[in-house]
Amino acid sequence: LPECQSPGGLAKADPGRRRHMTETLNALISGFSVALQPINLLWGFVGVTLGTAIGVLPGVGPALTVAMLLPLTVKLDPTGALIMFAGIYYGAMYGGSTTTILLNTPGESASIATALEGNKMARRGRAGPALATAAIGSFVAGTIATLLLTVLAPIVVEVALKFGPAEYFALMVFAFVTVAAVLGSSTVRGLTMLFLGLLLGLVGIDDQTGQMRFSFGVPELLDGIDVVVLAVGLFAVGEGLYMASYQSRQEEKVEQVRGSLLMSKDDWRRSWPAWLRATFIGFPFGTIPAGGAEIPTFLSYALEKKLSKHPEEFGKGAIEGVAGPEAANNAASAGVLVPLLTLGIPTSATAAILLAAFQNYGLQPGPLLFQTQATLVWGLIASMYIGNILLLVLNLPLIGLWVKVLSIPKPLLYGGILVFATLGAYSLHQSVVDLATLYVFGLLGFVMRRWGFPVAPVVIGLILGPLAESQFRKALAISQGDPSVFFTQPISASLLALTAALIIVPWIVRLRRRGTRPAT
Repeated sequence: LPECQSPGGLAKADPGRRRHMTETLNALISGFSVALQPINLLWGFVGVTLGTAIGVLPGVGPALTVAMLLPLTVKLDPTGALIMFAGIYYGAMYGGSTTTILLNTPGESASIATALEGNKMARRGRAGPALATAAIGSFVAGTIATLLLTVLAPIVVEVALKFGPAEYFALMVFAFVTVAAVLGSSTVRGLTMLFLGLLLGLVGIDDQTGQMRFSFGVPELLDGIDVVVLAVGLFAVGEGLYMASYQSRQEEKVEQVRGSLLMSKDDWRRSWPAWLRATFIGFPFGTIPAGGAEIPTFLSYALEKKLSKHPEEFGKGAIEGVAGPEAANNAASAGVLVPLLTLGIPTSATAAILLAAFQNYGLQPGPLLFQTQATLVWGLIASMYIGNILLLVLNLPLIGLWVKVLSIPKPLLYGGILVFATLGAYSLHQSVVDLATLYVFGLLGFVMRRWGFPVAPVVIGLILGPLAESQFRKALAISQGDPSVFFTQPISASLLALTAALIIVPWIVRLRRRGTRPAT
């Protein structure tokens, strides 16, 4: 086009894009004015510090911590509380590298790839550079991923505003199946836990008919099962009982941090390409319902091993094998917030608890949140830029403190978790029924953990189940009971087709493998 030939032609040809970027920049600036308020800075500092400490402790992850704090923070300002919860989330991703490198015990499944080389470096006396490349790589990846979140979130919101009830129902079905299939060792187990969550979501009074469902005459259940009680029971109580029963018997050796924490010129030269590559691997995986950061960390490790000029060091302590997975881990954690904030879809266990935190304050993440609660959303995004700087400042100078955290006696740790979980659940409504429900779900969480059933699909089913039911019924009401509305709309039909493919294709592949297996 002629108007695109001149230097200013592109801007003239597409004024909407320039206006969109200007609005995003103005919104982010207003978000910084919120995030830099002293009280919100304090909550951000508390979140990243607590998150780092939680990440250091083996077996205590961000999902468990946020679940425990949910009942204790109901009276806080939503903006400050959510800034703190987000800080706990990505702070735990930072802190997990300390445990992984020094103890060879990944606190999160996303840190397993880091353990392959990180602990080997510590045993060779290079714990300092390993911790440094993990911290700096996390900062680089977290900052770039937050920038991508800033740019992409408004675009996704514009698309999501065009969704109707049929599209939203199809999107939730797609999220149900993908998360249930990826989280856990078995698709069948994941789907079983999802259906349990959906069943629990039916408890209470039906919003449209006013009829009681599955309340069994208990008045406290008329409002439905409290998501906070379920989350605290499954994550905090269940995990605490499991860790006390099994993990406390294991002997652990903490590698000492010897020598300098500074990276050499060769370490920098080998690390920075890995940080950048891993960022653009981790972020897309965080944005899709694919189970979180486990897949991109292993992809990053495999890529660095393939591209490395020192392949002989892999398995003996290659610094690229630490830099890549740690950067991918943190990029994915920022990517998780894209579908959570814009669509209300959690793609990991911690994201499901963060969704419960929003609902605890009467907020429903989705495209309308950017219109009705723009100050909160952009303040939260801006706080992540600040949080990444705080984490870089906190991690390396205080490494001695984080190492001492590893020496906390496990009985005290797990006992404290159970006490805080009990007090928190009771403080919600001062109800004995809540306490009984808490420990029923706690025992269920223990059994699920013991036999490898994933916990996250239950929480996701309870949170999104009622919303999916509501959208399903609205779509049928609009179409006057015609179920073809889900298959005649292009977006909903495509999402349902993808969902069916996710279930059918792996089943066909397994059948073909059985058919081609040679007889013995």
